[in-house]
Amino acid sequence: MWCNKLVRICGVFLALACSPGAEGLKLKITQLTYGPHHHFFGYIGQSLTTPWNASGRYILSLRTTFHDRMPKPGEAAEVVLIDAHHDYRVLPVEKCRAWNFQQGTMFYWNPRHPETQFFFNDRDPETNLVYTVLYDIEQKKRIREYRFEDPPVANGGVSPTGEFFLAINYGRMARLRPTTGYPGAADPTAATPAPDNDGIFRVDVETGKQKLIVSFRQLRDLLRERHKKIEAVEFYINHSLCNRTGEYVYFFARGGKSMAVNVPCSVRTDGTELRAHEHIGGHPEWDEGTVVIGAKDGRQVRYDINQQAIVGRIATREIIPEPEGDISLSPDANWLACGYSIGARGQTRPSRDCPHNRYVIVRRSDGAYARSPKFSRGPYKDGALRIDGAPRWNREQTAILFPAMTDDKTRQLHLIEVEK
Repeated sequence: MWCNKLVRICGVFLALACSPGAEGLKLKITQLTYGPHHHFFGYIGQSLTTPWNASGRYILSLRTTFHDRMPKPGEAAEVVLIDAHHDYRVLPVEKCRAWNFQQGTMFYWNPRHPETQFFFNDRDPETNLVYTVLYDIEQKKRIREYRFEDPPVANGGVSPTGEFFLAINYGRMARLRPTTGYPGAADPTAATPAPDNDGIFRVDVETGKQKLIVSFRQLRDLLRERHKKIEAVEFYINHSLCNRTGEYVYFFARGGKSMAVNVPCSVRTDGTELRAHEHIGGHPEWDEGTVVIGAKDGRQVRYDINQQAIVGRIATREIIPEPEGDISLSPDANWLACGYSIGARGQTRPSRDCPHNRYVIVRRSDGAYARSPKFSRGPYKDGALRIDGAPRWNREQTAILFPAMTDDKTRQLHLIEVEK
């Protein structure tokens, strides 16, 4: 039987949970940000992505004055730092014009300078060309901008090694997958369903040089036998994630507004070994080596991209009842957080029917786990404005950051700390 009790002590919520045959884990939950502004990190803490800088003092976030519509072309959000050493005080440092509510602006701390430097995406207000910024909080300025015009691509995932980032066309996604695109962003390749000069680029952080490692034309040719009408499908990329060693990219090749094509693929970051894989559900996460974590047949599974086979499972259906939720693996790979949607009475349902999110945290070394109480998604249960589970680990693997709707009807950031 589960123990699942929510206790409030001095303004902090404690969620107590235990499981048979395993040491119980205790969770402490704290709301970090407050209205009237809305605060969110965006996207998911995959591939060693974390909102915290190296020392753990600062948490990256976006801050907006609205959350009930997508941003208009060029409409800015504030880039802010949340100071964990000073009662989570919010410090504005920049503005960006390339963002959405699901992925934010693709924040990544620079792996080679994780204390002071981070990446985010922006756009030129005159041309609507999207580009990537490298910002230094010590120098209090942009120290580099990575601008490309044909096509205008921006950060879609920084390698954990810090050598390069993957770049994709957000203008294309704005047309075909508005949830993850930047409204009104320029897309010079729009006239071509599967252009040979667009796809996933590798951008060298030091030199700024880019290299196309897989094109939409290659993807169309790779998937031709799977889809009869593939010639007319307009391709785009979602969830381009480097593995922990920066050697491979796992991504979804998608096409058409109704997602007529939706195939997970992988490629080496030098552009070789392009492969299509069986569908593993949920938002994918890299385990160690060449293994991806996802969902299959109602279970959280481990899939090896080289063996092209499921090589293991994590937890049970009872522990993780909805493995297609948003998952995040801790830096040491021992802790898995899964955020999933639940109905008003606690049952799991399709996302559009679920007013709440809940979190399961599993310690892989011994199977101990804990389940959080539920958190409101407000009216944003589906579509471009939805509040996904989106857990993100800190560097010490002691806490996750997550979004939720609060009693004052604002989007805010919360913390779940694991008391080991």
